[in-house]
Parts: sequence; C-alpha cells; structure tokens
Amino acid sequence: MHRLKANLPPMKKLLFALVLFVSLPRLKAAAGDSIWNLPVIHDIYFTFSQAGYYDSLVASHTTGAYVQCDMTFDGVVLPSVGLRFKGNSSFNNPGQKKSMKVDLNEFVAGQNYDGIKKFNLNNLFKDPTFIREKLTMDYMRRHGMHAARCTYARVYYNNVYWGLYTLVEDVNGKFLSQHFGNNNGNLFKGDPSGDLRWFGSSVGSYTTHYELDQTTTNDWTDLVNLINTINNSPAATYYTDLEDSLSGWDFLANAAITNIFVNLDSYCGSGHNYYIYHDSTLMKWRWIPWDVNESFGTFTLGMTPAQLKTLPYDYINQANNRPLAVKMFADPSYHQQYIYTYCSLMDNFTNAYLDPYIDSLANMIRTDVYADPNKFYTNAEFETNLQSDIVSSGPMGGTVLGLKDFITARRASLETQLAAYGCYLSVDDPALSDNSLKVYPNLATDVMWVTTPGSWTNSEYTSQILDITGRVVKTETHAYGTRSFTADVSDLTAGTYFLVVKNDSGAVLSYRFCKSA
Repeated sequence: MHRLKANLPPMKKLLFALVLFVSLPRLKAAAGDSIWNLPVIHDIYFTFSQAGYYDSLVASHTTGAYVQCDMTFDGVVLPSVGLRFKGNSSFNNPGQKKSMKVDLNEFVAGQNYDGIKKFNLNNLFKDPTFIREKLTMDYMRRHGMHAARCTYARVYYNNVYWGLYTLVEDVNGKFLSQHFGNNNGNLFKGDPSGDLRWFGSSVGSYTTHYELDQTTTNDWTDLVNLINTINNSPAATYYTDLEDSLSGWDFLANAAITNIFVNLDSYCGSGHNYYIYHDSTLMKWRWIPWDVNESFGTFTLGMTPAQLKTLPYDYINQANNRPLAVKMFADPSYHQQYIYTYCSLMDNFTNAYLDPYIDSLANMIRTDVYADPNKFYTNAEFETNLQSDIVSSGPMGGTVLGLKDFITARRASLETQLAAYGCYLSVDDPALSDNSLKVYPNLATDVMWVTTPGSWTNSEYTSQILDITGRVVKTETHAYGTRSFTADVSDLTAGTYFLVVKNDSGAVLSYRFCKSA
C-alpha cells in the first residue's frame, strides 16, 4: 500500500452511513465473455482449401486482403472467415509463426462468435515467457483503463499445431460501445508515427501519420483541432483547454502503467501504439492502449538492463516529439495528478501480488509452450525468464529481462524516485486500506479519481453521487474487471456530496466530498 503526503493534498477516508441507496440491475453479459472471461486456452483450427495458402497469407501482409478459410473455434464451425498476417517487427522475424487478424464477417455478412466479429492472434516473438502481453493488459484493465481483453489460443493450420498465441480483442465499434456507450465518433490509431506534433492546420499533413480506423464522415478536423490544443494552448489555460478536449486521466494512467512496466514501444517511447477515440457522449477524446507485448523492458531504445530497471518515472523520449506528455507533465495540475495516478497504480506492482499470477499463467500454458513447434525460444529460456534475465538465443538476441526480478528491481527504484513527492509505496496506511475507497481530491473541481478495493475486480458495481438531502444526482455502471474510474463533477453546484459505490455482492462503500465553485 502507499500513502501520499508532503506535496499532495490529504486524502483521509470518511465513511458515512447513508439511508438512501438506489440499486441498479446487474449489467448483462458482454459480447466475448465466453472468449476472454473463462480461464481456458482456446482451440482454433484454420482449414485452407488452396495449396499455396501460406504464400497467400504472406502476401496478405502487403495487400491487406484477407485469405478465405474455414475456422473451428472450440468445436464451433464458422465457414469462410477472413485471415491475414499483420504486424511490423513481429512479421519481419525469420520464423513461420506470424501474427494474424481474423475477420469472421469478411465473407459471410453478420457472422460472429459470441458477438465478436474480429480478433487478433499475436505470435509472442520477443517474449520467452509468453506472459508479458497478457499480464500487462490484465493489469491495465484491473486498474480502470480501457484496454483490450487478452487470453490464449492454440492455433492449427490444416490440423497441424502451429503454436500458442495470445488472443487479443480488436478495438472496433463493439469495443467502443462496451467501454464508452457509443461508437459513432472518429477512431484513430496512432500509427505509423502518431506523436501528436503540430504540422499546421492542413488535414493532409496528418494523413500519413495516423490511421483513421472508424468514421462516419472521413473527417480529420477533430483530430487536427485536438493536436492544435495539445501544442498551442497557452500555459496559463493549458489544463482547462486540454480537459475540454481530452480525458486527461486516460492518458496519464496509460503513461504511468507503460512506464511502470517499462513498455517503451508506446507513446512516451517510440511515439505510437495507441488508439484515440472521439467519445460522442462526453465529446472528449479517450486514450486506448495497444500492443503492449514489449513490456518489461523488451523494447530497449538502446538502454542497458540497469537503465531500463531504473527508468525515470517521467521518462519521455525525444522530448520535442512527444508534445502531449511534455506539456502535461510540465503543467502543475496535470503533474500532480500524474503523481497520484502513478502512486495508486503502483499498489499492486509487487512480487507478492504479481508472482503468484505469473506462476498461475505459466502453469496454464506450459504444456502448450513446450509443444509449440514454431516458438522463438527454448523451453529452458521459458522457465528461466519467468524469474531472471537471459541472454537470448532467439531471433532478436540480446538480454531479455526476467519478469519477477524485474518487478523487484523496478519497484525498488520507483520507491526511491517517488518518495520525493510524498509517495511512500512500502508504508501500509490504514486510512488507505484495501477495504476502502481511495478518492482524490477530496475538494473536487472538475473530476475525481476513484479506486475501489482490489477484491472488487471480480465484481460488477455501480457508483452514485448523492447530494446532502440524499437525492441521486449521478449514476454510473462499471464493468467486471474495472478497479479505478473517474467521476465527472464539473456540472455539480458547490456543496457537500456523498459518493456511494455498491458491488453485485451487496457490499457498499461511501465517501463524503466537497465540490468547490
């Protein structure tokens, strides 16, 4: 646990017995729950009728055209699905195991599996443990971020076992609806070079830097307006200007977790690997992390293992080319929020919390890792890298940092770095126990950051804001697996309110806060 003092406002917990709490019905099962919410490894068989199917798949990486094949998913036959190879460095490795995108709807309109029409299969080409992507995605989701779901699948080509893959949710309209309640805004992917630099007001200056993945109008002006705000808003009004356009917490949480896990193939490092969605309800941009397979310092940017383990908490690569991070970290309000967000997200970045999860994942996949005929590392490297660093025999070479030893060293470094800001990660503060809500700040202006107990990640829950008379003024639902959320209080009048959170087991937590004018 942690506590904040010195430079941050006090955050004492205040629990009040409330007479009134309006219960809401449980959320319905979400599309894809049978894929991603079950502790199983799926079996996916692709059956090709064409003799040169593998050559066609290789060509699909360049053309983007899907190759038609039949798919059997856990015994369910789905005819004529679309399959293509994807990725950049994950494709250009010398092995035959390539990452793939699957579209069940490409040749058969309306075809889906448990409501899912597209998903991704990633080849784990730089991960001897097969765990980095799954662990990081799960950590993000359990701490309130809008990250894709991730699990495992055994993949077969014409009944031949091709290997163990991560099966990753696609960021598309279905994903947007489940996370934001709408899907009719513009969705951009920050690839190939989405560093959010300002190149002027012409739309044509940006079309080669970003991918417009979903739109109703093919209109880039909202993205250009955001980039203008990021780069050109004056320092005196930067916080309010940007918060009018972007959910700042989404980005800060992403920046914090990618830094904690040293995933440098991200915005603050390589300058891409994210989605950004123009939420048509909030009328704000929402940050969506993507492609976290190089967590635990696999993408080095030329750094040594020691430098990666002690990476500064506010690291930004090539400062002039990462304007969103540079400007937000320089703004006092955003910097304070980043420190609090970072400190909160560190609660479970411990060997005590993560080592058992690493062991459970390793035990689940071990047989299939050993049997994988196209994996990039040896069985011995799989076992050793769960704990400690290895000098890889795989296609990328170099040192690959061990998961458990990395967590130990990284946390020790961050404890020292963050102590200067009043964040003491090793201190167990009863006022911030895991049986209470954590809310910041207590004197709210626009938004509050709320973290629920760790045990609530296995629960759906609702949050409500009540005024001093007990009248419900705001209600929000939170999906299974969500631990942290933001509460928008910008439209409330000044006064005293109660935040009440109830999970599907009937547990209720409450917190009194004040809203400033």
